[in-house]
Amino acid sequence: MKTIRITVIDYPGGMKSAIEGLSELFAMASRLSLERQEGVEFAVQVSASAELAGLPVPVETDVPQVIILPPCIVGDEYIVEQPSLSGWLKTMHGAGALICSVCAGAFILAQTGLLNQRPATTHWMLADRLAQRFPEVRVDDSKILINDGDLMTAGGLMAWLDLGLELVAQFGSPALMRQLGKHLVVDTAPRQQRYYRCFMPPFDHGDRVVLKSQHYLQSHSQTSVTVKQLAEECHLTERTFLRRFVRATGYKPKEYIQQLRISKACEALESSADSIEVIALSSGYDDVSAFRKVFIKITGLTPREFRGRFCAET
Repeated sequence: MKTIRITVIDYPGGMKSAIEGLSELFAMASRLSLERQEGVEFAVQVSASAELAGLPVPVETDVPQVIILPPCIVGDEYIVEQPSLSGWLKTMHGAGALICSVCAGAFILAQTGLLNQRPATTHWMLADRLAQRFPEVRVDDSKILINDGDLMTAGGLMAWLDLGLELVAQFGSPALMRQLGKHLVVDTAPRQQRYYRCFMPPFDHGDRVVLKSQHYLQSHSQTSVTVKQLAEECHLTERTFLRRFVRATGYKPKEYIQQLRISKACEALESSADSIEVIALSSGYDDVSAFRKVFIKITGLTPREFRGRFCAET
């Protein structure tokens, strides 16, 4: 049985129904997984933010796979600087944890600096405030949920449900997520499409050197990056870096970068009206023909076919 450890942060003003709802959602997912013999269970721990201050750096086995910052429904604690919590979140992220936020929780996540140069969403009423306070964050309030690999943000007070379903699909299976949706009487179709389209790289492999390069690639995939540059950044020979990267991720660096680029291109094709040429360029491809070739190899569709199949307005 594979156990997915999830920590939900209970900070002052945090929405109690979301905290309890996430716990119950993952408990239900675990029961369904047992019935379906899928071999995965979700273990949720609710931790008060004050309890996290000053904790020692954990060993690998103590690092949760997922940490969730729920929405805030009372007060404005989410805009108060919380250096202890920020430091703890950065430590956990550096150790391989997937950090998630819902609604106003994005403000707490943004305090860590982890969202700099990264896409993020929050409640539409808070989007301008988030963008003004953290100008390096690429705020997009048109998205219900943005899964950017090692960081995940959801908008709206009730978007914790979307987040929970996405995590069940990612760490369990799409079939388990669909079954959970039936029990909850929730339409899971959009989450299915997002799951199949997104590249889900592993971050819990325990190799912190490789993890550092993954975090770098997550926000620099559109630029020209060589194995030599990555190896030098990690103070390793190219051969050693390549061996460790493949062992940890299952991909060669070039393949990994292609997966990241096409994942972001799929997001752009579905959510924007930009031309394929523009999307290819913004994804890191100067040659549109090369972009199409890689896109077909990874998705099985041409960019135009993908847009026609998954975009409501073509």
